[in-house]
Amino acid sequence: MRAVAVADYGATPVVTQIPEPQPGRGELLIRTLAASMNPMDRNIAEGGWRNTMPATFPMVLGADIAGVVEDVGPRATEFGPGDEVFGQLMIAPLGVAGTFAEEVAVPEHAPLARIPDALDPMVAAALPTAGATGLDVVDSLEPLRGKTVLIVGAGGGVGSFATQFAANAGAHVIANTHESAEARMREYGAAEVVDHSLASVMASVRAAHPDGIDVLIDLASDRAAFAELASLVRPGGTALTTRFVADVDALGKGGELNAANYELTVSTELLERVADAVVAGRIVPPPIREIRLDEVPDAYARIGHADGKTVITM
Repeated sequence: MRAVAVADYGATPVVTQIPEPQPGRGELLIRTLAASMNPMDRNIAEGGWRNTMPATFPMVLGADIAGVVEDVGPRATEFGPGDEVFGQLMIAPLGVAGTFAEEVAVPEHAPLARIPDALDPMVAAALPTAGATGLDVVDSLEPLRGKTVLIVGAGGGVGSFATQFAANAGAHVIANTHESAEARMREYGAAEVVDHSLASVMASVRAAHPDGIDVLIDLASDRAAFAELASLVRPGGTALTTRFVADVDALGKGGELNAANYELTVSTELLERVADAVVAGRIVPPPIREIRLDEVPDAYARIGHADGKTVITM
């Protein structure tokens, strides 16, 4: 079967032929309908997780999937053939259950949920990492009603979801993205939009909020930029990064700032909550760019540099 893989850390992704997987005891064989791309896919391929999780090579890329159960192995009872499922397959060793492939075999207790009848599988594939992160981050910061929240990187996948979940929670959201996404951010419920290509985010937010903000959700900055933006947060507030660049001890010195390096743990319950929010219309999926499997190597370099989500359809 066809898959997108790398031969080693830092290698160029290629479309290649690999053996078709077979479901073992307690496993599902899933035929991939769609898989979405995330910045972590490139980070993993470049070796950013080599000290966290083992990998196997060739390493098939991808973690987010929407698909249909084709077969089940012995003692697999949670799902049956024909069930449509979606989820995030971060399974060790990395590459053994990569989703940029026509089929994948995974333990049935992997973070998977059934796709609601009203949800397009292409949209479902965009939800596991970005949607679950957006919801879980906001959950971790509740209550947000009446608080001023700056979201850096609001135009991407996670940012699109986080902006909506935070606005729905009653926050005054400042969305940092570029001007072309302003109308979309407003539709998401953002009260303010700051275009980093036109003016300094620091200067713009400090001028508009001289007394500081309550929460920083940073999805894009490096260590130095995050530390600088954290200075916008008033005493007692929270600065959170999804890029694991916060010096928690330094930023939290004196107890005036709650600094956090956020790490996602996907669960079936979290996936179901995101899907329910989309089906109910409380959350709008971000713009989705649809590509084919053979277009993945070219799109790989642009992961994280475009608005919304890129979804591979098989």
